[in-house]
Amino acid sequence: MTDLPSPETPLYHHPLPALEHWLGELGASRQRANSCLWDLHRPEWSAQIELEVEELKVSWHRDGQVSVRHFPYGLSRADAEAVILAGP
Repeated sequence: MTDLPSPETPLYHHPLPALEHWLGELGASRQRANSCLWDLHRPEWSAQIELEVEELKVSWHRDGQVSVRHFPYGLSRADAEAVILAGP
């Protein structure tokens, strides 16, 4: 198990294994074809989370519509989690 920094810690201060552990704790699963892509499914929507070089990209899918947002790695893990789980 990977220890996570405090939730107030910016994402850029998380080692990659910690980010991957966090995404797994959210219920996301890594895509086999691309290790930077994670899928998260909720009853009302689904999301694809991409660990890009400069930012975190989240694409929410609901009722045939897609909403895409980009978040800087300077965002705290708690804020990133709140925004992801809030959905589209």
